[in-house]
Amino acid sequence: MVHQAQGLLVQEVAADGELPSRYVLKEQQGRPAAAADAQRAAPSIPTVDVDRLADADAGEADKLRSALASWGLFAVTGHGMTDPFLDAILGAARGFFHLPTEAKQEYSNVVDADDGGRKFQPEGYGVDRVDTDEQVLDWCDRLYLQVRPDDARQLRFWPTHPSDLAELLKEFSVEGEKVAKLVVTAMARCLGFEEGFFLDKVGERMPSYARFTYYPPCPRPDLVHGLKPHTDNSVVTVLLLDEQVCGLQVLKDGSWVDVPVLGDGSGWTRSGAVLSRSKPAFGPAAGGPVRTGPSRLAVLFSGTAPARQKPGPDRRAGQQLTGGEVVTMASAIEGCRL
Repeated sequence: MVHQAQGLLVQEVAADGELPSRYVLKEQQGRPAAAADAQRAAPSIPTVDVDRLADADAGEADKLRSALASWGLFAVTGHGMTDPFLDAILGAARGFFHLPTEAKQEYSNVVDADDGGRKFQPEGYGVDRVDTDEQVLDWCDRLYLQVRPDDARQLRFWPTHPSDLAELLKEFSVEGEKVAKLVVTAMARCLGFEEGFFLDKVGERMPSYARFTYYPPCPRPDLVHGLKPHTDNSVVTVLLLDEQVCGLQVLKDGSWVDVPVLGDGSGWTRSGAVLSRSKPAFGPAAGGPVRTGPSRLAVLFSGTAPARQKPGPDRRAGQQLTGGEVVTMASAIEGCRL
């Protein structure tokens, strides 16, 4: 049985011009930074050319080590994805969220259950799982899909409109996996392991997912979370963010810091240990009507470790590692905050 709020789509709520109490954060939950703090960007986040990570003379491995030790997040160049391709991914994703509600609901994450009722399942279109009446809802809708390995895809949840979205997503998943494997290989070298150490753990069939998250304009962005504070259950996450609207924040030394908009063909990559959150798109001040404003879109590729896998002994410590411990070790560059 699904909670009655599971069917609340934020795009429809936003169109009403009001902010329902279900989305309003309590004071103790930590409301987003005030507008005066929103300009406090993170100027020192490193940029890593992943195509040169294996080049001992390029210094990219040192940049990666520094990024993981200080942020767990870094901008990525050399990923092999062209600007037109990245623009096409964002455009197709935006096109999906602009479809009529009835068309999007064909891919709903609320499905028929064996007992004749309805149930939530992770893949598909809608909102994240709602469990209780007290749960504060995020100000976003999302499309979540397993993309790798190929034979694990549930194609009934893959939209056929826009017509190019599925093929673009397949290509994005292939390229995202390449980036993830380059980074994981370099992580192993940084830690003193053989370069195939972590790849051997997660396997060639690394379970991977794509998430398209759409944040409609919000009348009171200071009172809500676009996406609540969270850490990714992943080894590596590759992020493609909207070029027009800043929204991603990371927790750095106890303070939330805005991640700057790149807009130059770069993407963001982070380890699963980074605590992050997303702000909603901004609307007018309190009391005013909700005008047409900037929505925001984020696309991510997330490579994970098999949840119950015991990949084998740690070659240095002689102990068994679970899938979850692989995630921790993959982000445990010396000095990195977990």
